[in-house]
Amino acid sequence: MALKLLPLLSLAVLANAHMAAFHKAMYCFNGTTAGQVNYNNNDPVSPLWMLTTSDWWFHHFNKCDEFPPAEGDFLELPAGESFTVEITANRGVTSLSFDGQYATAWGDGQNHPDDYSILNLDGAPLTSSGCIGSPNMHTQNQSMAAGTAFAISYESDISKVTMENLAVFTVRYNTPWKRVTSYDVPKDMPACPADGCTCAWVWIPDGCGVPNIYMQGFKCMVTGATSTTPIVTAKAPVWCEEDQSTCTQGAKQILIWNQAEGNNIVVSGNDQSGHPKSPAYNSKCGFSDGAQNDIFGTSPSSRVSYPIHPFVGVVVYTGLISRILSFLSFGALIV
Repeated sequence: MALKLLPLLSLAVLANAHMAAFHKAMYCFNGTTAGQVNYNNNDPVSPLWMLTTSDWWFHHFNKCDEFPPAEGDFLELPAGESFTVEITANRGVTSLSFDGQYATAWGDGQNHPDDYSILNLDGAPLTSSGCIGSPNMHTQNQSMAAGTAFAISYESDISKVTMENLAVFTVRYNTPWKRVTSYDVPKDMPACPADGCTCAWVWIPDGCGVPNIYMQGFKCMVTGATSTTPIVTAKAPVWCEEDQSTCTQGAKQILIWNQAEGNNIVVSGNDQSGHPKSPAYNSKCGFSDGAQNDIFGTSPSSRVSYPIHPFVGVVVYTGLISRILSFLSFGALIV
């Protein structure tokens, strides 16, 4: 059954919505009602706030994680290249519904100026916190957009994914912003298992409303892999805006903040701009823009060994003994 009752949602409805990354390989792509395709699906956009771990983990609180993508649908991650998703407030304003007829450059299906900001709203609404209201990107302009990220686990079964095996592998600064958003893939990403990897899109807004978080799942597949070096165990990020040398090095976990349990970062006070600290996928928590190339370990298979032939070993050993005897006899070591 397909639900196509509201082919174009009103601006008022979308102004109250939040954002998610849409792709056919996402969990709850068709919504969270079994047997029904919701072309206006906005189930993944709901923010996560003060939830238990079991509820915020992969957006379980509304059962989004219980609706995997269709068999064979993967978000392809080309090693050393980039991939795109559509960040919007509703599937109805993506290219994935209604043949894309309601999709624009922006995540609300509306048209906005390129220099869209609270100083140039062009008739769009302003939120009660003084930020852009449509789409609800929790920002006043592009430069203040906090940044979004993708993380990957090499577990095909989502039930086996943990905070330790889910590592952030790409970040895009100053997003969410426009609908089509690209992310860079590290060139050393190893191949996924035959049944694919599990990925997550994550975001923490910087102010402009309730300080919640976002997390949603995908089935993903690395393509064009040439490396077998694994991603190391992910560690919790830390706030390090004041001193980048204190940032967590190597593979980092996704940021969990303001939940009833499972938080892996705590902040207090103001950041260097004078605003309350808000963990984010940017340099304030040690994330660089683009591919995270520091997430890999050392593969035993990549080490080159040079075995010594037994005969060569004997020659080297006997030669060394001869030199030692010479030293004892004449007081000089002949080399």
